Amino acid sequence: MQTEPMESNEGRTPQTKIDLALWRKLWVFAMRYKRWVWLLAFFAMSTGGFDAALPWVTKNVVDDLVNPALSPDLVTYGGIYLGLSLGLALSVFGFLSCGARLRTGVGHDIRQAGFEKLQELSFSYFDKRPVGWLMARMTSDCERLTNILVWGLLNIVWGSTIMFGVTIWMLIVDWRLALVMLCVVPVLAWVSSYFQKRILASSRIVRKTNSRITAAFNESIMGVRTTKSFVREDQNLSEFSGLAGEMHGASVRNALQSAVYLPIVMVIASLAYALTLGVGGQRVMNHVIPLGTLVMFLQYCRLFFDPAQELAQLFAEMQMAQASAERVVGLIEAEPEIRDSEAVQQQIERFRRRDVQAADLAVDGLPAAVGAIEFKNVSFEYKGGQKVLTDFNLKVNPGETIALVGQTGGGKSTILSLLSRFYEPTSGTIEIGGVDYRERSLNWLQSNLGVVLQAPQLFSGTLAENIRYGDLSASDEQIQAAAKLVGADEFIAELADGYDTEVGEGGNKLSTGQKQLISFARAILAAPQILVMDEATSSIDTETEGRIQKALGQVLDGRTSFVIAHRLSTIREAHRILVIEHGSIVESGTHGELLLQRGRYHALYTQQSLRENARDEREWRSSEPLAE
Repeated sequence: MQTEPMESNEGRTPQTKIDLALWRKLWVFAMRYKRWVWLLAFFAMSTGGFDAALPWVTKNVVDDLVNPALSPDLVTYGGIYLGLSLGLALSVFGFLSCGARLRTGVGHDIRQAGFEKLQELSFSYFDKRPVGWLMARMTSDCERLTNILVWGLLNIVWGSTIMFGVTIWMLIVDWRLALVMLCVVPVLAWVSSYFQKRILASSRIVRKTNSRITAAFNESIMGVRTTKSFVREDQNLSEFSGLAGEMHGASVRNALQSAVYLPIVMVIASLAYALTLGVGGQRVMNHVIPLGTLVMFLQYCRLFFDPAQELAQLFAEMQMAQASAERVVGLIEAEPEIRDSEAVQQQIERFRRRDVQAADLAVDGLPAAVGAIEFKNVSFEYKGGQKVLTDFNLKVNPGETIALVGQTGGGKSTILSLLSRFYEPTSGTIEIGGVDYRERSLNWLQSNLGVVLQAPQLFSGTLAENIRYGDLSASDEQIQAAAKLVGADEFIAELADGYDTEVGEGGNKLSTGQKQLISFARAILAAPQILVMDEATSSIDTETEGRIQKALGQVLDGRTSFVIAHRLSTIREAHRILVIEHGSIVESGTHGELLLQRGRYHALYTQQSLRENARDEREWRSSEPLAE
């Protein structure tokens, strides 16, 4: 099963307290909607103001009622109270409306920024991070952070307005009684500080374990066929139970910490209420303050500590969500390892400013034609792994078809990944048209690549939409021409909806061979100058392979092509066949030349031919009618 990457916080140092700088980075997304932010703050302040004004009305009513010399105008007081209540209701409606709009916009923008970053990042980023880890960042983490940003703003403004307003008014009315009530605030601050580190540490474990569980779910669903074919259900359940147990323990610990923290805040608030009642009652009995003032203070005590409890809960949630914030910000701020250098970016910008339109020039102002490709003393090793290539040299002329064969793990796919600039050499250079490809536009290179992989990847939608993925501006006629060129039009014509047939999630409504034909058509539609086929025919049936072989002559004509072949019958017409072992070329030549050498290629070809002949004979014998 996949596990969480080692870098739990995307290279950030884990914090033991609330990292305001981190939250400010997320707050930038909210400030894109300044109008709704200010309106939300306004309605939060007005709500706090109306809340704070209601006890003052109560104070005056009580004082008038207990004073026999006065005749209280209850109608007027009732009108004031009704007006304040209506104002409070409108303010609540206003902040709910603004909050909903702001929350929707912020959530959209954070997800958009995360998805945009995922499109930019290099292959090495995905090597270290399971799909489930990334899914958790873009779903549950984003949802949680959006809620805290929006409703947290509301609670902070509303709570601060009430607490500040109540404090000032109490100090004005009776500063001694106000100090009695506020004497518990330092205790509240100490309790919050004490629980801060513990809640944050346990919440980080919860989020990390949750990512691993999401990854396990993803693997289980994607690999359900393999699981059932190897009868692995019980073992998978046992492994998942271990993860679920970790999640349960961490979640219980985190919940208990929060469960203890919030009641302590409530106890402190109750202590303040009791002190206010005791001291204030004594002052009423001694005729120092009127009864209405004590009633107002008791209501203000509740009003002061209600937002204090809300802010304490927000504080706890921010601590629990900080691990999520670290991950989301880490994703958004992640820099692709492979990108255009500053010099190349300046070159592209200078050429753009010249506003020159020329078909023979690329976006960086250099020739658009790919030209010769040359690996010069190229070495490569994956991070934390062994070397795959050492001083690899190869020159390919324009229009040549180069086939790479050899044992698994010899470095064939790595050569193509380096050519495609999914990775870059650890040392040495790869030149295209005599220029180090790191001095060319990355977009120019990869937009001139057509890649067909062993496991074809289709997307939900129709056949036509999947082929058009290679060129979004392509017409229906161009799509059909590409499908016809690779032989896909035959099975498409047999479908009831033709090119409008839905392929299902990942193309699950099509056979592997049909998906491969569609991926070939998609690659050809892009009209690439370089065509890369990595074991493209290894997982398809003989009939589909025959269709592809018929089309390969036209498909490869005039293109520089690199083919990794499992079935050697597909590369007989290659200009050069390279036998790769341990990252080096051990044999090179045409199909005929290599057979005459009677070396490694000859051995591979002979073994495969014997296997295919034995298979064909078995199929022929099984198709013969039984003797009478």
